[in-house]
This record gives sequence, structure tokens and C-alpha cells, in this order.
Amino acid sequence: MWGQYCNQSVDPLSCVRSDSYNLTEQFPDSKLNNKTTENGIFCRNSFDSPCHGNGEIKVFFLDVLGIAEQLIIMAMNVTFSMTQSNNTLNAGGANIVCFARHGAMPSEILHDYSGDISNGPLIVDSPKVGRWYITIIPVNLSKELGETRNAGIQVCYSLEWQVLECPMGKAGLNCKWERYILQTVIRKETLFESYYIPVSEKVPSDSAAFPLEPLLSNSSYDEGQDNTWTYFLLDIPRGAAGGSIHIQLTSDTKIKHEIYAKSGGLPSLQSWDYYYANRTNNSVGSMFFKLYNSSEEKVDFYILYVREGTWGFGIRHVNTSKSETVMSVSLERCPKRCSSHGQCRNAFDASGLTLYSFCACDRDHGGFDCSVELVSHRGHVQQSVALIASNAAALLPAYQALRQKAFAEWVLFTASGISSGLYHACDVGTWCALSFNVLQFMDFWLSFMAVVSTFIYLTTIDEALKRTIHTVVAILTAMMAITKATRSSNIILVISIGAAGLLIGLLVELSTKFRSFSLRFGFCMNMVDRQQTIMEWLRNFMKTILRRFRWGFVLVGFAALAMAAISWKLETSQSYWIWHSIWHVSIYTSSFFFLCSKVSSLNSENQRPLDGTYELTRQDSMPRGDSEGRERPEVLTI
Repeated sequence: MWGQYCNQSVDPLSCVRSDSYNLTEQFPDSKLNNKTTENGIFCRNSFDSPCHGNGEIKVFFLDVLGIAEQLIIMAMNVTFSMTQSNNTLNAGGANIVCFARHGAMPSEILHDYSGDISNGPLIVDSPKVGRWYITIIPVNLSKELGETRNAGIQVCYSLEWQVLECPMGKAGLNCKWERYILQTVIRKETLFESYYIPVSEKVPSDSAAFPLEPLLSNSSYDEGQDNTWTYFLLDIPRGAAGGSIHIQLTSDTKIKHEIYAKSGGLPSLQSWDYYYANRTNNSVGSMFFKLYNSSEEKVDFYILYVREGTWGFGIRHVNTSKSETVMSVSLERCPKRCSSHGQCRNAFDASGLTLYSFCACDRDHGGFDCSVELVSHRGHVQQSVALIASNAAALLPAYQALRQKAFAEWVLFTASGISSGLYHACDVGTWCALSFNVLQFMDFWLSFMAVVSTFIYLTTIDEALKRTIHTVVAILTAMMAITKATRSSNIILVISIGAAGLLIGLLVELSTKFRSFSLRFGFCMNMVDRQQTIMEWLRNFMKTILRRFRWGFVLVGFAALAMAAISWKLETSQSYWIWHSIWHVSIYTSSFFFLCSKVSSLNSENQRPLDGTYELTRQDSMPRGDSEGRERPEVLTI
């Protein structure tokens, strides 16, 4: 079924074999392969002749089961049918357009072949094996009978088709070229790897490479010796569809052969999937065709990720009996064995029936076959040293924290530097102390914590509130590090969280001082005195803030922090090592200057001695009625 509402049928073109009828004899002037008729399958539809009106679509399908030379489709016995009068008229000039497509529904826009099958056959040379869909559309019927008789016009016809095949071992026009089946020889050391040798007594069967000249077709049949073909057929099993076909030709003289490949049929100059004519004329523009080190005496290429089924290879050549050419055809999992710079790994598709292979390259190489050198050995060593050694900058804030007896910050900066060094040592392929995911999480999490803890350290709130803020920050930064840790927006989020912690500390300190100020002076003063007192308190608070930090260190710290943000933004795959090394140095340096900016002790101007006199008295702690001999403790009271 097909159509917008799946209410239109797709009818099969069943075959009724006819040994006495030959469709090619009806069209002697057409480009038909008349010498293959003895092996042809002549078929016509077994149902009644279909009739449909102008522009009405009929869809059929047929199956090509084996390698064929031609597929011919023709409409025979075309007549007009008038539904109003039940009259049938001869319709020799009717236009019945046919669209053909392999494996999918054809349309006027998207199809493989098309033609008017009422006046001549639709010929498909070297049709692919599989299911073909045929769409039939009658057009311009009113022009044949005139506008007055247009109502109720239908065209009727008998759809006939023919598949022409050559005898075993022959192929091409008039079946004059040689065709060989390539036998599969399994390689036991690797799953779904094999090489192919022709089934023929002309060449030995004990080697993966075979001589080509004994198998070539005789070029004396052609007027021009540059159009002689020799065909090879091989089968790719379903499970091995994710591999690559490797073709090699070597000769003692200049190779004049052209190679054409086609999935599901025999290739030709008009129909092919991949080809190689010379070093400049080939399918190198295709992403599934890879050419290697070819020269005038050597041809070497891969067809990547081949589909399962029958593949046809055609060699177009001239008569070069004096040359000695050796050919090899093999199915390999990974091209060039990953160029000795990686490992060939396999993975099944969603169905679990097809095994796809890919190269897992080392740190210095890339590409689908690991043949692209990303960085030289010297450059790799240089980049590794820069990424690992730049974490030594964590010693600066760690030393300053230890000097100021901030042991929690000292542990945090030391652990951050060590974890970052271990992560990058694993990332560049030097040594992995733990799994990569664990090291990556520890690196990002401790880095985020180090940045936020620097801001919280600058506050003077009590330790209980600091522990609370640190706990909240640890949870938030852990969530950031475990989900999309490498996104650029994380640096903004981390700085925002740190600034929020610093602001919360200042607000807590401000509220504490304002509460003590309110309790000390009360709210019984008049409005003028109260405003003057508040202004004086604000001036003292600002002086305290200004004296709490060494602002030169603060400015240098922000400059280093800005440099860290810039280096994070400028990181690319090519310049990652240099900018990320600068990120290490700048972020740890900014933390060092921020730690240095905090003044250890501060005598606030708004602190003044409490009013009142101090009196030292002696007071008995026992009542007067106690016995004389009992010792009475004394309490000193201020």
C-alpha cells in the first residue's frame, strides 16, 4: 500500500514465462541486447489490462533476482476506453510515462529512469539486484481525442517486461566479455576479514594475489580496443557490511586499466558507484573512497563501509599482453590496519546483526585510518610538560594559606593542583592513576571549589557560617563538575557563586554591627542625633573595609582572574595546550593575590571601651549561719 492515507495499492508484476514470445523482436531499431534472448526471462502481467484516466497513477513492483544485462519495460496493446459509451478505440499516439526506481517509490521529480513506454521500451542497462518500483502515468489524453470527447477517457494497456541475462561466465553487450565469480577465503585471525580469488583454472588458487592478464577479455571483438571489459563479482555477507574493500593492482609497466565498482550490479561508463581511471581522475571526492600511494605502476584504494550483497567490479582495459599485472581483492575491518597508530575496534549496530569497525587512534594521530599526524613526538612532549607543569602554580596560594594558618584552604589548593596534574597526565596519554572520568571530575570540582573558597576566605564571618557556605558550594560545584563540566559558562557561574558568598559574608557582618549599634545607643534619640550617629557609623564601616584589604593585591588578583577568563575563552583544539596552561597559572596566581590582600589583624575605629568602673570585691559564697570551723570559699567579683 502507498499514498497519503495508505489507501492505494502497489501491484506486483508477476512473471508468466513465455518461451515463444520475445519482446525484443517487436522493436528491432531499439537499443536492445538481441544476442542475450536465449537466456532472457520474458514476462507479462497475469492480471487484466489496467485502465486509468489522465494523470491517474498506477504503481507496480518487480524483483530482479540475479545479475542481468538489461531490464526492458513496455506497454503493449494500448487502447482508449470511453466510460460513457463503452467504446474502445485504438490509441497508437497515447503518451504513457513510466518512472522506475530501485528500492524506493519513484515520482516525477525523483526517479532513476523514465520514458514514454507507449512508443518505445524503457531500457535499464545493468539493473541492480533487488526490488524495482514502476510508476505509470497517462498524460495528454485529451489531445488525442479532442476536448469534446475528454470526459471519461481512460487508457488501457498490457504491461510487459523482460530481464535479459548472459550465460554463466559471460557479461556485457552481446555477452562477449568475461565474468568471474570471486571466491571468499576467510582469514582466521580476524572476524569477518577475507580475501577473494577468482574461480578459474587460468590462475592459481593458493595466493591472495592473482595475475590479471590470463583473465582479461579478448579485445578483438571491439572496433576500438579501449572499450573492453572484464567483470568480477563478489558477495559481502550481512554481518561484514561495516568493513572496507581493499583493491590493489601492481604492474611492471604503466597501468592502463580503469576500475569501476557498483553495488548490486555490473558497472559501466554510465552507471557506477566508485571508479579509478588514474591518479587525477577517480572518486577521491567521495567520503567512502580512499586512495593510497598510487602511481603509474601501482593502484591502491579502499571502498569504506561497504553494504552487504553482491558487488560488481569492471576493469576497462586495452590489450596489453606484454605487461604483468597482479591484482588482489580483500575485505578488511579497518583501512591500513589503522596505519599502526591506533587500534581497530568493532561495534554492532542497533539491530545487532552488522559489525562496524573503526580506528581508535593514539594521542598524536587522527583521521578515520589514523594516518593524519596531529602533533609530532617533540610537540607532544612539549605540550604534555606545559599542561602538567603549569599546575605547579597551585603552590603559591597553598603556601600563602599555610602561612596564614588557613589549613582548609591549604588542603584545597594542594589537592586541586595535584588532581589537575594527574588529570592532564592521563589526558595526554602519559599515565593514568585512576580512570579518566574520575580524574576529570576531581580536576574540575576542586578547581571550582578553590575559586569559590578564595572569595569566602576574604570574609570575617564566624567559622560555623563559613562551614555552612562551604557545604552548599561543594554540592553546587559537584553538580557542575559531573554534568557538562567543560562548558564555557561554568567559569561565569563559579565566579558568580564566589561573589555571592563574599556578599553574604559582608551582609552578615554588616547586620551584626548594625544590631550592636542599635542595642548600644537605642532608638530614643531625636532624629538629628540619630542621623549623625548613623553617618558616623557608616564612615567607620567604610574605613574598616578599606583597611581590611591591601587593594594593590586586589587589583592584581582581578587582572589575573580576567586573564584566566580570556584564556578559557580562547581555547581551541589546536591551541588548547598553551591557553589551558596559561589558565592554570593565571587562576592560581589570582587566588594567591586575593589571599595576600586580606589583612590579618585590624583595630577598628568604631571599637571603644565600655563605660563604668571596675570594682574588685570579696564575697562569701556560704551563708552566715554556717559553722565557724568550716572553710569558706571566696569569690572574686568584677
